[in-house]
Amino acid sequence: MYGQAPGLVEGEERRPWRGGAGRTLRRWLEMDEEEFYATFYCASVTRCYPGRSPSGRGDRTPTPREQELCSFWREWELRLMRPRLIVPVGGLAIRRLLRISGLAHCIGRRYELDGAVVVPLPHPSGASGWLNAPSNRELTAQGSALVREELAKLGSRRTRTAKTRG
Repeated sequence: MYGQAPGLVEGEERRPWRGGAGRTLRRWLEMDEEEFYATFYCASVTRCYPGRSPSGRGDRTPTPREQELCSFWREWELRLMRPRLIVPVGGLAIRRLLRISGLAHCIGRRYELDGAVVVPLPHPSGASGWLNAPSNRELTAQGSALVREELAKLGSRRTRTAKTRG
């Protein structure tokens, strides 16, 4: 799971995806907290909370310099972990990882990066108006379904648990 930056709640609790956006993301993926954290290693473009946006709506987008200072971590983690599935969440994470701009062009699609399947999702923050359009909500549902599909192919914890119960 590759996001933009930790939010205020994440900084306080020292755990990624803990705020409202994380709850929405887990709902999209049909996962509870335990399953989410057992399934995904969480990383982000920058590693520090960037502060509030000057407009007061949402968090400030990390500057290009801040992004570049943290790029070492992304490269290092990808080499070390060699993930089979990467889920970049939000426009900034998608641009940094795939070099693609424009959510409507990439949400609901699969990509490949160094042998890993990449399935982008929009940022689940209430600060974004992108999800207000019904067509974008449909793309998000398609993208979430693709993530669940890829997890099933990989034999995620959810799939293993379902098999042991059944």
